[in-house]
Amino acid sequence: MFDKRVFSILVSCVWGAIGGLGSVHMARAQTVDSQEGGLSLQEVTVTARRKEESLQETPVAVTAVTGELLDKLNIQDVTRVSELAPNLTIAHQTASTTSTSIQIRGIGQTEPAATAEQGVGLYLDGVYIARTNGAVFDLVDLERVEVLRGPQGTLFGRNTTGGAVQLVSKKPADAFGIDEKLGYGRFNDWYTRTRLDTGYLFGSPVKAAVAYLHRERDGYVDNTLAPSDYDPGAFDNNAVWLALTGDFTERFRASFAFDWNRRNGAPAFFQLTAASPDAAAYYGSSPVFGGAPFVVSSHYLRTVQQSSWDGKFDAPSETLGYNLTLEGDIKEGLALKSISSYRSFEQDPVGVQTGNGVMRGVVLDPVTFAPSIRDLYGPYAQFHSPQRQFQYSEELQLIGSAKQWSYIVGLFYFYERAAEFNNQRFTVVLPGGQAGLNIAALQAFGGETESVAGFGQLSYQPAAFDERLELTGGLRYTQDDKKFWSLAFPDDPGAKSFSNLSWLASSSYRLTEDVMAFARVSTGYKAGGFSPRSDVRADFKPETATAYELGLKAEWLDQRLRTNLSFFQTDYEDLQVPVFRAGAQGLSSIVQNAGEATIRGLELEVVLALSEGLKLDAAYGYTDPEYDVYLFRDPVTNLVRNVADQARFLNVPKNSLHVGAEYNRQFSIGQFSARLDWFDRGERYFAPLDFVSVFNEQVKDPGTENLRARIALSEMPLGSGTWEVALWGDNLTDHDNVGYGIDFGGLGVGGVSFTEPRRYGLDVRLKF
Repeated sequence: MFDKRVFSILVSCVWGAIGGLGSVHMARAQTVDSQEGGLSLQEVTVTARRKEESLQETPVAVTAVTGELLDKLNIQDVTRVSELAPNLTIAHQTASTTSTSIQIRGIGQTEPAATAEQGVGLYLDGVYIARTNGAVFDLVDLERVEVLRGPQGTLFGRNTTGGAVQLVSKKPADAFGIDEKLGYGRFNDWYTRTRLDTGYLFGSPVKAAVAYLHRERDGYVDNTLAPSDYDPGAFDNNAVWLALTGDFTERFRASFAFDWNRRNGAPAFFQLTAASPDAAAYYGSSPVFGGAPFVVSSHYLRTVQQSSWDGKFDAPSETLGYNLTLEGDIKEGLALKSISSYRSFEQDPVGVQTGNGVMRGVVLDPVTFAPSIRDLYGPYAQFHSPQRQFQYSEELQLIGSAKQWSYIVGLFYFYERAAEFNNQRFTVVLPGGQAGLNIAALQAFGGETESVAGFGQLSYQPAAFDERLELTGGLRYTQDDKKFWSLAFPDDPGAKSFSNLSWLASSSYRLTEDVMAFARVSTGYKAGGFSPRSDVRADFKPETATAYELGLKAEWLDQRLRTNLSFFQTDYEDLQVPVFRAGAQGLSSIVQNAGEATIRGLELEVVLALSEGLKLDAAYGYTDPEYDVYLFRDPVTNLVRNVADQARFLNVPKNSLHVGAEYNRQFSIGQFSARLDWFDRGERYFAPLDFVSVFNEQVKDPGTENLRARIALSEMPLGSGTWEVALWGDNLTDHDNVGYGIDFGGLGVGGVSFTEPRRYGLDVRLKF
C-alpha cells in the first residue's frame, strides 16, 4: 500500500541528491532536448494503430517504455515492465521459469495450462505470441515496449480483451558498431550481452545485427538440500537475436528476424503459509518417523529445505521464432505489408511445491489400506511435465492515405498446436490427520486452434475543422476453430467453432497545438474453448468486452510538461474465470463463464523537465472491478446462486504508482547520471471465492514495494569508442514482495512464492 510518508521521504532524498547541481536527462519514454527558449520533451513514436505515429496524436491509452530505460533498470524480461506502466500486472507462475500471468485493467489469464488462452495479447515485432507459457523470455535488445490498455479487438484481434503488450526490437544500424555490456551482482549474478551491427554489407542495401546474451546466477533462497546453482531462483540462460533488413528499391523493403532463448533454472521457492488442522497434525508428526520437520510461516524464509523430484531441481525451456516482413509501396500513399512467422516453445517444468524437505508419515495402501511408514509425496509436486507448442501466422496489411482519409485493411491467419503431459505426485491427508494416501496421477491434454480474421479501420479528418478533428471506425470479423483432447476422457474429444465481430468508434479533437481530447468505444473478444484440467469435457463460451474511454493528452510549459489522462469503464459478458481445485484426482481447474462484470478506473502519466538536466516522471493507475453477476454451482447441492458480492478478481490491485527521477550532468571526463525509482502496488488475491479457497487471505499479496537506484558515469573516451560504469540497487528497502500464491484447498495447505530480496551490482559497457 502506498504511504504518503514514504513518498515524502522519497522526494526529500531526490532533492537532497540533486539540489544545486544543475542539469539532468531522465527518461521514461522520452529524452530532453535543448532548444531556443528552453527545454522540450522529445516526440515519442508508437505503433498502437499498426502504423508509426506520435504518442500524443494517438487516441489510445498507451505507455511507451524505451529500451534505454529498460537497460538502465536492468530489466531483462517482460515481468518487470509492470512497474513502469499503470494498471499493468505481470507475475511469474510458480512451477516454471517462462510462464507468466498478465493483467491489464483487471483482465488477463492466470491458468498456465498449455492450451489456455490469454486475455492480454503479447506481440514481438508484430507477431502474436499465443501462450502465457513461453511468454517470459530474455529481452536481448529492445527499442521500446508499448502497453496498450483496453480492448484492442479491431486491429489486434482475438484475446485482447484486456489490452496488448508490444515488444519492438532495435533495428540494425547503418554503420558498423560493437556494443558490449557486462555486469555482476549479488547472488553471484553475472551476465554478458554483445551486439554487433555490420552496417551495409559489401555495398549492398542489406544491413544486419546480431546480439547474444548469457546470464546466470545462484538462487536467492538457500535450499540446504540443493547446490547453490540449483537454489530457488537460480538460472543459466542463453539468448540469441539476429536481424537482417534491406531497402532493395525505393518501393520495396524486407526484414528478417530470428530469436532463440534457452532458459534453465530452479523456480522460486514455494513457501507454505497456511495449513488445515488435519494437515498440520499429519505433516507435523514427520520428525517422529525420521522425516523432515513441517514448516509453515507467513514470514519470508531465506534458508529452507526443498525436496527434489528424484534429484531434479531444474526446469529447462526453449523458445524459437522466425519473422519475415515484406513491405511494398504500390503508389504514393498506398503500401502493402506482409508479416509471416513461425514460433515454437517447449519446457519441462518442475513444481515441487511442498515447501519442505522429505517428510515421512503413516501411508495407507490405496488397494488394501494396509498402513506403512513412507516418504510422503506431498503436499504436492510435479515433474517431467513437458509442454510443447508451435504456431505459424500470416498477416497482410494494406495501408493507405488520401487527402483527409487514412485507412488500414487486412487479413490474418493463425494456426497452432499445443500439448501438455503433467506428471503429479501428492499426498491426500485423511480426516483426523493420522494417515494419508500417496497418489501419482497423469494429466495429459492438448489441442489445436485455427483462426482466420479480416479487419479494417478508417480515419477521417474533415477540412472544415482545420484537420483538428479525427473520426475513426473499425471492424474485425474472427472465426476460430478449436479441437481438444484429454487422457481423462479419451472417447470424448471436443471440437467447437466460435466467431465474433469486434468494432471500434473513436473521435479526437486537438483543442490546441499541444492538447488533444479523445473519446473511444471499443470491443474485444476472447475465444471460448475447453477446460484443460477438467476430469470431464467441459467447454466454455467466448468472453466479450465493451470499453468506454475518455482521454486527454497534453503538453504544457513549452512542451516541458506532459500529462496523459484516461478514464475508462469496461463491461464484460461471460467473463472467463478459472476455478482452481485440488483433491484426490490431482490439481484441476474449471474455466467458468462466471457472468457479467464492470470495471472502472483511471490512469495518469506525467513527465516533467524541471531544468536542462532534471526530469521527473510518474504513472498512477486505479482499477475498481465489480461483478454484476457471478453464478456459482454448489458441488454438493447442485444449486446455482449469484455470489457477485463475494467474488474477487484475480491478480488485480486497485492502485499502482511509479515515481522516477533522473539527473544528468556533463563533465570533461564523461556524463554523470543518477536515477531513483519507487514502485508501489496494492494487494492482490489469487482465487475468486473465499468460501471455496479457504486460505485465500493467507496466500494473497498484501502489497508490493520496490525502490531502485542507479548512478553511472558514461561517454568516457576509450580509443575510438566510449565506455560506461554504473552501480545499481534493486529492492533497496528489502521488502518482502509476494510474486504469486496458491491455495491447494483439498490438500489442506496454501502458500506463496516471494520475489528477490535486496540486490545490488556493477555494470560496465563499451561501445565502438
